[in-house]
Amino acid sequence: MRLSGKKALITGGNSGIGLATALRFVQEGAEVAITGRDQKTLDEAVALLGPKARGYRADVTDAAARKVLFEQLANDFGTLDIVFANAGISGRTPTGTADEAVFENIIHINLTGAFVTANSAAPLLNDGGAIIFNASVHISAGQPGMAAYAASKGGLLSMARSIAADLAPRGIRVNVVSPGATKTPIWARGPRANATPEESGAQAAFVATLIPLARWGEADEIAKAVLFLASDDASYVNATELLVDGGMIGSPLGSPRNRG
Repeated sequence: MRLSGKKALITGGNSGIGLATALRFVQEGAEVAITGRDQKTLDEAVALLGPKARGYRADVTDAAARKVLFEQLANDFGTLDIVFANAGISGRTPTGTADEAVFENIIHINLTGAFVTANSAAPLLNDGGAIIFNASVHISAGQPGMAAYAASKGGLLSMARSIAADLAPRGIRVNVVSPGATKTPIWARGPRANATPEESGAQAAFVATLIPLARWGEADEIAKAVLFLASDDASYVNATELLVDGGMIGSPLGSPRNRG
């Protein structure tokens, strides 16, 4: 097993990509701590993951709550080997009509939240460990209305490179996984929360036409990429971005919509 004896922290590990990654990590022998803000889904996730997982209800952007969280992690786990900073939100911020508070909240949760997670975890991380940030194809896609989300995810990539430099003397690798369209609960939140099933289905079908593989990704497919970056299989992979998007960014003219 690739993570035998390892201890991992996954923020936002109670659903979507975070939960799929926690499942993969447990299957590969790791002990896993997951965080979430909803106690019900957190409890359900821990029950699914089994005895090698612990759940912590915490908002990492709240300084007091974060202090308590990392004190609990130090007490329960001692040290960590892997951190997957996965927690994040989406939201629309069209230029000219955007709500400034919405913009700032997206940056605060997605970018600042990821930094303070890494910053707080660093003292607990064993030398030779790994940090992975969950970014997005929005770093490169240039989709209208998504300025704050794109900025937060692009910031993760730039930030990861600097953190990699900070932690290189300890042999800690820092990388970014950038998923494309993936089947997770986040697609039913935010601006899509009031969409009808027909509208959601039409949007999902349209997005699939923009992807060369002509389909959405599964959360477990992203989890496999995170597992790779967390494991010794990626022992010489550092300060880089791994796109897991069915070719959407690398080969846009290969998508069904653009083949002509």
